[in-house]
Amino acid sequence: MSFILASASPRRKELLHEAGLDFKTIVSDIDESQFSTKGVTSVRHTMILSLEKAKNVAKKHPDQLVMGADTVVDHDGMIIGKPEDAEHAEQITRMLFSQPHKVITGVALVRITDNTEIVESATTVVYPKKLTEEQILDHIKNGNWKGKAGAYGIQDTGDEFVERIEGSFTNVIGLPMELVKQMLDSVDG
Repeated sequence: MSFILASASPRRKELLHEAGLDFKTIVSDIDESQFSTKGVTSVRHTMILSLEKAKNVAKKHPDQLVMGADTVVDHDGMIIGKPEDAEHAEQITRMLFSQPHKVITGVALVRITDNTEIVESATTVVYPKKLTEEQILDHIKNGNWKGKAGAYGIQDTGDEFVERIEGSFTNVIGLPMELVKQMLDSVDG
């Protein structure tokens, strides 16, 4: 089965390639800032955005299966997206690496011609290590926080930042592959 990935994320593309899946990438052009997080749970927010991304691309390719995804970090119910700049990245890092937090990814599959519309989410709890001042400053200086929800990528920091996780490791990278495979299996090619 082939599908369209409605995402510019290099991490998502890499995970799908590693799984041997047949897909092409067409980035959705929705403005994520138009979707308020007020009064919406982190799970619901990711599901709404992933569905909107998939629908946006599916409108132009109605006979193709389109996958949309959205990942956020949830810290005590507060949605943490991608940092705006180095100062913001440092604030996020100090907050997230003080206690456990959740990484939540919404995944949507849409195909207009047969009314396919499936939306699911995966949540992984990340138990961070206590970072030293030097580790925090090095992390900000090296720029690995750029473009990443929660200002870090587990694939970049791994054992240095994380004590353990509960849930999907690939979810923390940006796409819960176990869920993706289940969803794709549930849709006829």
